Amino acid sequence: MEKIFIIEDDKTMQLLLKTLLEMEGFLVNIPDDFSEKSLLLNIQSYHPDFILMDVNLRHLSGLDLLKKIRSKKKYDNIKIIMSSGMSKESECLQSGADIFIQKPYAPSTLLEWLKSNGQGE
Repeated sequence: MEKIFIIEDDKTMQLLLKTLLEMEGFLVNIPDDFSEKSLLLNIQSYHPDFILMDVNLRHLSGLDLLKKIRSKKKYDNIKIIMSSGMSKESECLQSGADIFIQKPYAPSTLLEWLKSNGQGE
């Protein structure tokens, strides 16, 4: 079963994504602490296949965190999906995201990408 780490600080969005992804058979982890240090430790211990991350977090830049994750070779195999309500595609892709999905997006868009880019494929 593939694991997804969701870095999204909007509680409603967390619940919707968790419900959708678990119904599709993914294991989902959502952190309680959104400090950079805690997020990096969670990624290291959870070993996700995918990270679904918002660009605009309350106390942290998703782009800065993306760059930190991509600077560590041990995380090269993690696929990172960035999302935002603003058009940030070029910044996200240049910073190391595998894909950018602009909010609001249809759940099918996310699921199709996850299933076509899974580790078991």
